[in-house]
Amino acid sequence: MLKREMPETLYYDCPECGEETEHQILKGRMGKASIEGTFKCLGCGRVTSETIKIPELIEVPVVFSDGDVSETVRTTIESNDIIQEEDEFFLDDGRRVQVTHIDTINGKLVKKTLATNVRKLWVKQFDVLSIKVSVNDDSRTYSLRVEALPDDEFVVGTQLSFEDFDCLIHAIKTKHSLVKKGAAEARDITRIYGKYRKKRYDVLEFEDDEEEDFEDFDFDEDDE
Repeated sequence: MLKREMPETLYYDCPECGEETEHQILKGRMGKASIEGTFKCLGCGRVTSETIKIPELIEVPVVFSDGDVSETVRTTIESNDIIQEEDEFFLDDGRRVQVTHIDTINGKLVKKTLATNVRKLWVKQFDVLSIKVSVNDDSRTYSLRVEALPDDEFVVGTQLSFEDFDCLIHAIKTKHSLVKKGAAEARDITRIYGKYRKKRYDVLEFEDDEEEDFEDFDFDEDDE
């Protein structure tokens, strides 16, 4: 079992609040799979001394893909985690990834399982996404891409800017539906549909140059 550091807070059920709440660890001693100590509920302020079970940290191999490049690394997950395809998380080295396949200890590929059943995970880079965009100019449709972070939102009725033209978004296809009103996060988008718009440039207004004041002077005849 991997050794873990004492956290500052824990989430567990509070009998006063009647739900799982965050508890500050006032003092404690870390065991193999538990923390014995004094805890303060940050919801109701209840202070108790007790032993709280915590999940074990387990290390699993991960096949990481970024485009055509793949490598195998290892990362830690908690034993009570439910792992499923399309989950997003950070590897131990800080890279943001999304689960694409899950290989279990019984040799089966599954879409969802408990962390202790995982033999190997396949993940892909999930930081800067390349979103497909279809732009129609009434005679043909152009296929383009825009880059976005997973949390970025695209809104129907707003405009995307490309180098030579703009695109008015009229629909967004997500993994679950076709959005014709509202917004969608980049992580859920499979394609954006838009109408061609001639690019407009802001016209800069310049103030008339003030006439320079020239001082009158007389030529010295000797200078001629």
